[in-house]
Amino acid sequence: MQDQAFTVVLNDGSEIAVLADQTILAAFEATGRRMLNSCREGNCGTCETDITFGEADHRDEVLTDEEQAEQVSMMICVSRAKGDRIGLDL
Repeated sequence: MQDQAFTVVLNDGSEIAVLADQTILAAFEATGRRMLNSCREGNCGTCETDITFGEADHRDEVLTDEEQAEQVSMMICVSRAKGDRIGLDL
């Protein structure tokens, strides 16, 4: 299955488009924003970000299966939205 583009909605209501071949982290950096990150592979947990709405497609190795199922946070260096939009606490 090929990745799809989606939109990240920030706390202030602004939106960031994430292309199908782009990570959330890369999309943020493309707008000039700086985000905490380290590994860019979903291994360290540095970029963990709270989800305000929507559902994540978790691709990290940090969160347990139970934590992923709770849909409370995600690693923005590798994980994606399951739908067209996801809200993040940024």
